[in-house]
Amino acid sequence: MADDKKQDASAAKTPAPTSKKAATAKTGPRAASSRTSPGSSASASKQTTSAAVVATRAASQLLDLTGREAEGVTGLSRTEDGWTVQVEVIEARRIPDTTDVLALYDVDVDADGDLVGYRRVRRYVRGKPSEG
Repeated sequence: MADDKKQDASAAKTPAPTSKKAATAKTGPRAASSRTSPGSSASASKQTTSAAVVATRAASQLLDLTGREAEGVTGLSRTEDGWTVQVEVIEARRIPDTTDVLALYDVDVDADGDLVGYRRVRRYVRGKPSEG
């Protein structure tokens, strides 16, 4: 009987596994599927797409088409057919970086967040104040 108590006590002192695999096993497949990325098929379903997901996808799709890195999303508005996202991209890197050439693009996406068109609105130097 004393041996049984020793085994129980040693089992209680053993720390819980901390690996990611063990954590996933505890939470199950449903919890693991909730960790999908914004561009995955689970979040790209026909449900209402959030503004943050739309903005992220628009910037990513613009990069895929133009090969130019997005600096940030500067505007987002709903339209009758979806969204218009304003994305600032780096057109040309320069040294110092305050002289980088940037461009502002209007990216039109449908209600599901898929790109349907884009156009460059203007180009400018990063360190130069804009007029207007």
